[in-house]
Amino acid sequence: MPSRVLVLGATGTIGRATVRALLAQGHEVVCLIRQRGPSPAITGEVGHREFLSGATVRTGDATDPVSLTRDGFKGERFDVMVSCLASRTGEPADAWAVDHRATVSAIEVARTAGVKHVVLLSAICVQKPLLAFQHAKLAAERALIESGLRYSIVRPTAFFKSLSGQVERVRRGRPFLLFGNGRLTACTPISDADLGAFIAGCITDVSCHDRILPIGGPGPAMTPREQGEALFRLLGREPRFRQVPLKFMDVIVAVLATLGRVFPPLADKAELARIGRYYATESMLVMDPATGRYEASLTPSTGSERLVDYHAALLRGEASLERGDHAVF
Repeated sequence: MPSRVLVLGATGTIGRATVRALLAQGHEVVCLIRQRGPSPAITGEVGHREFLSGATVRTGDATDPVSLTRDGFKGERFDVMVSCLASRTGEPADAWAVDHRATVSAIEVARTAGVKHVVLLSAICVQKPLLAFQHAKLAAERALIESGLRYSIVRPTAFFKSLSGQVERVRRGRPFLLFGNGRLTACTPISDADLGAFIAGCITDVSCHDRILPIGGPGPAMTPREQGEALFRLLGREPRFRQVPLKFMDVIVAVLATLGRVFPPLADKAELARIGRYYATESMLVMDPATGRYEASLTPSTGSERLVDYHAALLRGEASLERGDHAVF
């Protein structure tokens, strides 16, 4: 049976993919979006309606419970709320404002409005929380679990866009940068479309109800070195790598953290450096609780789109890359 679904965070790349998947599965979709568009060419409701074709687009502020109630729900019936809200930078203030407070208030508004099921986009890295945004997401997960609503908490592995910042760099003849030896971490990358389809499927798949759901794309798991080697093969070139010592990243974090005590803006830069170091040293795979090791064999997979095919499309000019605010490259 199709559901009536309110989507928050619909203008991000994952949000847009989720809206397309929801519509393809026959659901009635309403998106609450801010006035500003996801790109300079897409502004206001007119641009969003074209960008989110097939969905009802409403303008408001999903982080404001008053606006969410007035402009989003409008006193209407919704079966499901899908939240793809996420802080833009991962900086502590931004993370606690969006990943936690805004998400928790949205859950409460949804419960009051009669929503029965909330699908929440989280992240697989909360398994080992060392950063502000990870603690914020975990707190939001707990609030949803304790809300009494049916929940599906989706923890995806690495996104294609997060692993594609060096495609243009390598195409121009520069070496592929590695942190350490490039074999410290691994992931099973997932595309926006495959992740969107998985999120949408949580509505009707009862096996996804009241569960925390780690999910990756089609395997096998890839290390950064293997990702670089695949990119060079696409270009028909011999691999060239440049290694960045992890100690160098530690020095950057320490210097920024020290200066941040005097110059507060540098404290946020220190957190961004910590985020970079985290992803350079921690795999985006399911962690075996018994051993503390990341295991590709324990990481569920979905979809069919592979990172190497996306990189090939980028090189041919058939795909575009939207970078986040805390892109490393």
